[in-house]
Amino acid sequence: MEVISSFFNLLTHLDQHLLLLLQNYGGWVYLILFLIIFCETGLVVTPFLPGDSLLFVTGTLAATGALNVQGVALLLMAASFSGDNTNYWVGRYLGPKVFRKEQSRFFNYYYLEKTRSFYEKHGGKTILIARFIPIIRTFAPFVAGIGRMRYLRFVLYSLGGSVFWISFFVFGGFYFGNVPLVKQNLTAFIILIIFVSILPGAVGYLRSRAR
Repeated sequence: MEVISSFFNLLTHLDQHLLLLLQNYGGWVYLILFLIIFCETGLVVTPFLPGDSLLFVTGTLAATGALNVQGVALLLMAASFSGDNTNYWVGRYLGPKVFRKEQSRFFNYYYLEKTRSFYEKHGGKTILIARFIPIIRTFAPFVAGIGRMRYLRFVLYSLGGSVFWISFFVFGGFYFGNVPLVKQNLTAFIILIIFVSILPGAVGYLRSRAR
């Protein structure tokens, strides 16, 4: 419970933690942000890392001049795109072996199956749509690799998704994060972003339980 509490505190006070990192590590924060987004999109064992909320807070801090908004946006687009592609090729070469085991120490089979169902329903658009759904966005490129989605098609959806996702949240934070109402209630807005992000997955889970 203490670990969960600490993680929730990290998510809901990202502005404070990111500002602290900036104060302590300066320009190295760009590398830290790159690695977090790369791992969140590129490694199926780290779907719990912050995504949407981290991007919004990054934009909010960039509006204060602490970060270069164009530079950090381009960097995180590259992190998202390269993470996606890493995940695709891991799925392409290792995925079939993973799916032979319903229980795995490193891969959550339930998430894999849910993403595969999502992929079968939406096809290639999954790579684009999944950007805005936590966990699904981590597993979507992995499943695309398992299904041997044509790589050129995957790259086009991945590039478009990376640009749209990063731009939406980073520039959303940049332009609206320091509006007095948002700034004074930033923790509440972060919680709202997290809630809206996980809502589709939660609804899908409840529907599957109901069936």
